[in-house]
Amino acid sequence: MKWKESDFKSGIENIRALLVYGPDAGQVDEYCDKAIEKLGIEKDNLFALDSNDLNDKQEALFAESCTPSMFGGRKMVIVSNAGDGDAKIITELVSHPGLSATVIVCGGELRAGGALRAFFESGPDVAALPCYNDDARTLETLIRQVLSAESGIKQITPDAMAYMTTHLGGDRGITRGFLNKIAIYVSDKHIVELEDVEKCLPDTGAADTDDYLFSLTAGHIAQTVTALDRLLYSGAEPNMLVRMLDNHFKRLLAAVVDGQLPRLFWKVEDKFRTAMRIWSADDITAVLVRLNELEQQFRTTGMPAEILLRDFSLKLAMRVAKMAIKKRN
Repeated sequence: MKWKESDFKSGIENIRALLVYGPDAGQVDEYCDKAIEKLGIEKDNLFALDSNDLNDKQEALFAESCTPSMFGGRKMVIVSNAGDGDAKIITELVSHPGLSATVIVCGGELRAGGALRAFFESGPDVAALPCYNDDARTLETLIRQVLSAESGIKQITPDAMAYMTTHLGGDRGITRGFLNKIAIYVSDKHIVELEDVEKCLPDTGAADTDDYLFSLTAGHIAQTVTALDRLLYSGAEPNMLVRMLDNHFKRLLAAVVDGQLPRLFWKVEDKFRTAMRIWSADDITAVLVRLNELEQQFRTTGMPAEILLRDFSLKLAMRVAKMAIKKRN
Protein backbone atom coordinates (compact mmCIF):
# COMPACT_ATOMS: atom_id res chain seq x y z
CA MET A 1 0.00 0.00 0.00
CA LYS A 2 1.08 3.57 -0.63
CA TRP A 3 0.69 5.58 2.54
CA LYS A 4 0.41 9.20 3.60
CA GLU A 5 0.86 10.49 7.15
CA SER A 6 -2.83 10.02 7.92
CA ASP A 7 -2.58 6.35 6.92
CA PHE A 8 0.36 5.89 9.28
CA LYS A 9 -1.62 7.25 12.22
CA SER A 10 -4.57 4.94 11.65
CA GLY A 11 -2.89 1.86 10.17
CA ILE A 12 0.49 1.20 11.78
CA GLU A 13 -1.05 -1.28 14.24
CA ASN A 14 -2.56 -3.40 11.47
CA ILE A 15 0.36 -4.18 9.13
CA ARG A 16 3.28 -6.60 9.15
CA ALA A 17 5.90 -4.20 7.82
CA LEU A 18 6.44 -0.60 6.78
CA LEU A 19 8.99 0.92 4.40
CA VAL A 20 9.83 4.52 5.34
CA TYR A 21 12.04 6.18 2.71
CA GLY A 22 12.99 9.47 1.10
CA PRO A 23 15.51 12.32 1.12
CA ASP A 24 14.45 13.72 4.52
CA ALA A 25 16.43 11.49 6.87
CA GLY A 26 15.16 13.37 9.91
CA GLN A 27 11.56 12.65 8.97
CA VAL A 28 12.39 8.97 8.41
CA ASP A 29 13.81 8.81 11.94
CA GLU A 30 10.76 10.64 13.27
CA TYR A 31 8.39 8.05 11.85
CA CYS A 32 10.48 5.28 13.41
CA ASP A 33 10.17 6.97 16.78
CA LYS A 34 6.43 7.45 16.29
CA ALA A 35 5.98 3.78 15.38
CA ILE A 36 7.84 2.68 18.52
CA GLU A 37 5.71 5.00 20.63
CA LYS A 38 2.38 4.15 18.99
CA LEU A 39 2.95 0.39 19.23
CA GLY A 40 4.27 0.62 22.78
CA ILE A 41 7.54 -1.14 21.99
CA GLU A 42 9.72 -1.68 25.06
CA LYS A 43 13.50 -1.42 24.79
CA ASP A 44 14.01 -5.16 25.29
CA ASN A 45 11.66 -5.91 22.39
CA LEU A 46 13.47 -3.72 19.86
CA PHE A 47 16.09 -5.14 17.46
CA ALA A 48 17.87 -2.73 15.09
CA LEU A 49 20.20 -3.66 12.26
CA ASP A 50 22.01 -1.72 9.54
CA SER A 51 21.54 -3.05 6.02
CA ASN A 52 25.33 -3.53 5.73
CA ASP A 53 25.02 -6.30 8.33
CA LEU A 54 22.06 -8.10 6.76
CA ASN A 55 24.06 -10.93 5.22
CA ASP A 56 26.30 -11.54 8.22
CA LYS A 57 23.48 -11.33 10.76
CA GLN A 58 20.65 -12.81 8.73
CA GLU A 59 20.20 -15.73 11.12
CA ALA A 60 19.93 -13.42 14.14
CA LEU A 61 17.52 -11.17 12.25
CA PHE A 62 15.13 -14.02 11.45
CA ALA A 63 15.42 -15.41 14.98
CA GLU A 64 14.52 -12.05 16.53
CA SER A 65 11.69 -11.49 14.08
CA CYS A 66 10.07 -14.92 14.26
CA THR A 67 10.14 -15.76 17.97
CA PRO A 68 7.77 -14.37 20.60
CA SER A 69 9.14 -11.92 23.13
CA MET A 70 10.59 -13.41 26.30
CA PHE A 71 9.38 -10.32 28.15
CA GLY A 72 5.86 -10.14 26.74
CA GLY A 73 4.51 -7.41 24.51
CA ARG A 74 4.97 -6.63 20.84
CA LYS A 75 8.38 -6.85 19.15
CA MET A 76 9.81 -4.58 16.47
CA VAL A 77 12.71 -4.99 14.04
CA ILE A 78 14.22 -1.94 12.32
CA VAL A 79 16.45 -2.30 9.25
CA SER A 80 18.29 0.97 8.48
CA ASN A 81 19.82 2.33 5.24
CA ALA A 82 18.10 -0.27 3.09
CA GLY A 83 18.32 -0.27 -0.70
CA ASP A 84 16.98 -2.36 -3.56
CA GLY A 85 19.94 -4.71 -3.20
CA ASP A 86 18.54 -5.76 0.18
CA ALA A 87 15.08 -6.53 -1.19
CA LYS A 88 15.49 -10.33 -1.36
CA ILE A 89 16.32 -10.79 2.33
CA ILE A 90 13.76 -8.20 3.46
CA THR A 91 11.02 -9.74 1.31
CA GLU A 92 11.76 -13.20 2.70
CA LEU A 93 11.67 -11.83 6.24
CA VAL A 94 8.39 -9.95 5.89
CA SER A 95 6.77 -12.87 4.06
CA HIS A 96 7.89 -15.46 6.62
CA PRO A 97 4.84 -17.28 8.06
CA GLY A 98 6.35 -17.21 11.54
CA LEU A 99 6.90 -13.43 11.65
CA SER A 100 5.94 -12.17 15.09
CA ALA A 101 7.51 -8.70 15.02
CA THR A 102 6.55 -5.52 13.22
CA VAL A 103 9.28 -4.76 10.66
CA ILE A 104 10.26 -1.16 9.89
CA VAL A 105 12.57 -0.73 6.91
CA CYS A 106 14.29 2.67 6.53
CA GLY A 107 15.84 3.89 3.29
CA GLY A 108 16.93 6.99 1.43
CA GLU A 109 15.66 7.90 -2.01
CA LEU A 110 14.39 4.77 -3.74
CA ARG A 111 13.40 4.63 -7.38
CA ALA A 112 9.82 4.01 -8.42
CA GLY A 113 9.48 0.44 -9.65
CA GLY A 114 12.50 -0.69 -7.67
CA ALA A 115 12.33 -3.97 -5.77
CA LEU A 116 11.72 -2.51 -2.31
CA ARG A 117 9.03 -0.02 -3.27
CA ALA A 118 7.33 -2.52 -5.55
CA PHE A 119 7.02 -5.05 -2.72
CA PHE A 120 5.83 -2.63 -0.04
CA GLU A 121 3.49 -0.67 -2.30
CA SER A 122 1.65 -3.71 -3.64
CA GLY A 123 1.04 -5.92 -0.59
CA PRO A 124 -2.21 -5.86 1.43
CA ASP A 125 -0.51 -6.00 4.83
CA VAL A 126 2.62 -3.94 4.09
CA ALA A 127 2.98 -0.26 3.27
CA ALA A 128 5.42 2.33 1.91
CA LEU A 129 5.58 5.86 3.33
CA PRO A 130 7.68 8.49 1.49
CA CYS A 131 9.45 11.29 3.40
CA TYR A 132 10.07 14.27 1.16
CA ASN A 133 11.70 17.53 2.25
CA ASP A 134 9.22 20.02 3.65
CA ASP A 135 8.15 22.66 1.14
CA ALA A 136 7.01 26.16 2.12
CA ARG A 137 3.43 25.00 2.78
CA THR A 138 4.20 21.92 4.85
CA LEU A 139 7.03 23.74 6.63
CA GLU A 140 4.75 26.58 7.73
CA THR A 141 2.21 24.03 8.97
CA LEU A 142 4.94 22.23 10.95
CA ILE A 143 6.21 25.49 12.44
CA ARG A 144 2.75 26.47 13.61
CA GLN A 145 2.10 22.99 14.96
CA VAL A 146 5.30 22.87 17.01
CA LEU A 147 5.35 26.49 18.17
CA SER A 148 1.66 27.30 18.52
CA ALA A 149 -0.14 24.02 19.14
CA GLU A 150 2.56 22.20 21.13
CA SER A 151 4.51 25.03 22.77
CA GLY A 152 1.81 27.66 23.40
CA ILE A 153 3.32 30.43 21.27
CA LYS A 154 0.58 33.00 20.64
CA GLN A 155 2.06 34.89 17.70
CA ILE A 156 4.66 34.43 14.95
CA THR A 157 5.38 37.64 13.05
CA PRO A 158 5.40 37.47 9.21
CA ASP A 159 9.14 38.34 9.02
CA ALA A 160 9.98 35.61 11.51
CA MET A 161 7.92 33.05 9.58
CA ALA A 162 9.51 34.05 6.27
CA TYR A 163 12.98 33.75 7.78
CA MET A 164 12.25 30.28 9.17
CA THR A 165 10.71 28.94 5.97
CA THR A 166 13.78 30.20 4.09
CA HIS A 167 16.32 28.55 6.38
CA LEU A 168 14.62 25.34 7.48
CA GLY A 169 13.15 22.33 5.70
CA GLY A 170 16.13 20.26 4.60
CA ASP A 171 15.82 17.82 7.47
CA ARG A 172 12.81 17.34 9.78
CA GLY A 173 15.03 16.48 12.77
CA ILE A 174 17.03 19.70 12.47
CA THR A 175 13.84 21.71 11.96
CA ARG A 176 12.22 20.32 15.10
CA GLY A 177 15.40 20.84 17.09
CA PHE A 178 15.49 24.51 16.15
CA LEU A 179 11.78 25.03 16.81
CA ASN A 180 12.10 23.49 20.27
CA LYS A 181 15.06 25.77 20.93
CA ILE A 182 13.24 28.94 19.90
CA ALA A 183 10.13 27.93 21.87
CA ILE A 184 12.24 27.89 25.03
CA TYR A 185 13.93 31.17 24.06
CA VAL A 186 10.62 33.08 23.75
CA SER A 187 8.73 31.25 26.49
CA ASP A 188 8.50 34.40 28.60
CA LYS A 189 6.69 36.49 25.98
CA HIS A 190 5.01 33.80 23.80
CA ILE A 191 5.76 35.77 20.60
CA VAL A 192 8.32 34.82 17.94
CA GLU A 193 9.85 37.85 16.24
CA LEU A 194 12.55 38.16 13.58
CA GLU A 195 15.29 39.12 16.04
CA ASP A 196 14.50 36.03 18.12
CA VAL A 197 14.92 33.77 15.11
CA GLU A 198 18.15 35.48 14.05
CA LYS A 199 19.59 35.04 17.54
CA CYS A 200 18.70 31.36 17.67
CA LEU A 201 19.97 30.44 14.22
CA PRO A 202 23.68 31.47 14.21
CA ASP A 203 24.92 28.01 15.12
CA THR A 204 23.26 26.59 11.99
CA GLY A 205 25.24 28.99 9.75
CA ALA A 206 22.07 30.70 8.55
CA ALA A 207 23.73 33.71 6.95
CA ASP A 208 26.33 31.57 5.18
CA THR A 209 23.61 29.14 4.11
CA ASP A 210 21.69 32.05 2.57
CA ASP A 211 24.80 33.25 0.74
CA TYR A 212 25.51 29.75 -0.54
CA LEU A 213 22.03 28.80 -1.77
CA PHE A 214 20.90 32.10 -3.22
CA SER A 215 24.30 33.15 -4.62
CA LEU A 216 24.63 29.81 -6.37
CA THR A 217 21.29 30.03 -8.16
CA ALA A 218 21.94 33.70 -9.03
CA GLY A 219 25.36 32.93 -10.53
CA HIS A 220 27.52 34.84 -8.01
CA ILE A 221 30.65 32.69 -8.13
CA ALA A 222 32.86 34.34 -5.50
CA GLN A 223 30.03 34.60 -2.94
CA THR A 224 29.09 30.97 -3.52
CA VAL A 225 32.62 29.69 -2.96
CA THR A 226 33.21 31.89 0.11
CA ALA A 227 29.91 30.89 1.72
CA LEU A 228 30.58 27.20 1.09
CA ASP A 229 34.08 27.55 2.59
CA ARG A 230 32.58 29.07 5.74
CA LEU A 231 29.89 26.40 6.01
CA LEU A 232 32.31 23.52 5.65
CA TYR A 233 34.82 25.14 7.99
CA SER A 234 32.09 25.47 10.64
CA GLY A 235 31.29 21.76 10.34
CA ALA A 236 28.29 21.71 8.00
CA GLU A 237 27.64 18.22 6.61
CA PRO A 238 27.83 17.94 2.79
CA ASN A 239 24.82 15.59 2.81
CA MET A 240 22.76 18.19 4.61
CA LEU A 241 23.83 20.94 2.22
CA VAL A 242 22.81 18.79 -0.75
CA ARG A 243 19.38 18.27 0.81
CA MET A 244 19.06 22.01 1.36
CA LEU A 245 20.06 22.60 -2.26
CA ASP A 246 17.42 20.10 -3.36
CA ASN A 247 14.77 21.93 -1.35
CA HIS A 248 15.96 25.31 -2.66
CA PHE A 249 15.84 24.21 -6.30
CA LYS A 250 12.36 22.74 -5.81
CA ARG A 251 11.15 26.09 -4.48
CA LEU A 252 12.79 27.80 -7.47
CA LEU A 253 11.11 25.34 -9.85
CA ALA A 254 7.69 26.04 -8.35
CA ALA A 255 8.30 29.78 -8.69
CA VAL A 256 9.49 29.51 -12.32
CA VAL A 257 6.55 27.31 -13.30
CA ASP A 258 3.79 29.44 -11.72
CA GLY A 259 5.56 32.80 -12.04
CA GLN A 260 4.92 33.72 -8.41
CA LEU A 261 7.58 34.77 -5.91
CA PRO A 262 7.34 32.58 -2.79
CA ARG A 263 7.36 34.01 0.70
CA LEU A 264 11.00 35.01 1.31
CA PHE A 265 13.11 36.84 3.84
CA TRP A 266 13.70 40.31 2.38
CA LYS A 267 17.51 39.97 2.33
CA VAL A 268 17.40 37.16 -0.26
CA GLU A 269 14.51 38.35 -2.40
CA ASP A 270 16.61 40.12 -5.06
CA LYS A 271 18.83 37.09 -5.64
CA PHE A 272 15.81 34.83 -5.92
CA ARG A 273 14.21 37.17 -8.47
CA THR A 274 17.46 37.08 -10.43
CA ALA A 275 17.43 33.27 -10.36
CA MET A 276 13.84 33.20 -11.61
CA ARG A 277 14.93 35.19 -14.68
CA ILE A 278 17.94 32.95 -15.34
CA TRP A 279 16.58 29.44 -14.84
CA SER A 280 14.17 27.43 -16.99
CA ALA A 281 12.10 24.57 -15.63
CA ASP A 282 14.09 22.05 -17.69
CA ASP A 283 17.41 23.39 -16.38
CA ILE A 284 16.21 23.14 -12.78
CA THR A 285 14.92 19.61 -13.31
CA ALA A 286 18.31 18.59 -14.66
CA VAL A 287 20.04 19.97 -11.55
CA LEU A 288 17.62 18.09 -9.28
CA VAL A 289 18.59 14.87 -11.05
CA ARG A 290 22.27 15.78 -10.66
CA LEU A 291 21.81 16.45 -6.93
CA ASN A 292 20.39 12.97 -6.51
CA GLU A 293 23.41 11.55 -8.35
CA LEU A 294 25.75 13.63 -6.18
CA GLU A 295 24.26 12.20 -2.98
CA GLN A 296 24.71 8.71 -4.42
CA GLN A 297 28.36 9.53 -5.19
CA PHE A 298 28.91 10.52 -1.56
CA ARG A 299 28.04 6.96 -0.58
CA THR A 300 29.59 4.95 -3.39
CA THR A 301 32.70 6.55 -4.90
CA GLY A 302 34.96 6.73 -1.86
CA MET A 303 35.81 10.34 -2.73
CA PRO A 304 35.52 12.82 0.16
CA ALA A 305 32.03 14.35 0.08
CA GLU A 306 33.47 17.82 0.69
CA ILE A 307 35.58 17.65 -2.48
CA LEU A 308 32.63 16.41 -4.55
CA LEU A 309 30.40 19.20 -3.24
CA ARG A 310 33.03 21.89 -3.86
CA ASP A 311 33.53 20.66 -7.44
CA PHE A 312 29.78 20.55 -8.09
CA SER A 313 29.18 24.02 -6.60
CA LEU A 314 31.99 25.78 -8.44
CA LYS A 315 31.10 24.26 -11.82
CA LEU A 316 27.40 25.03 -11.38
CA ALA A 317 28.05 28.61 -10.22
CA MET A 318 30.23 29.21 -13.31
CA ARG A 319 27.55 27.73 -15.53
CA VAL A 320 24.86 29.93 -13.98
CA ALA A 321 27.03 33.01 -14.43
CA LYS A 322 27.27 32.22 -18.15
CA MET A 323 23.51 31.66 -18.30
CA ALA A 324 22.98 35.08 -16.70
CA ILE A 325 25.21 36.78 -19.30
CA LYS A 326 23.24 35.15 -22.13
CA LYS A 327 19.97 36.32 -20.59
CA ARG A 328 21.23 39.92 -20.42
CA ASN A 329 22.41 39.78 -24.03
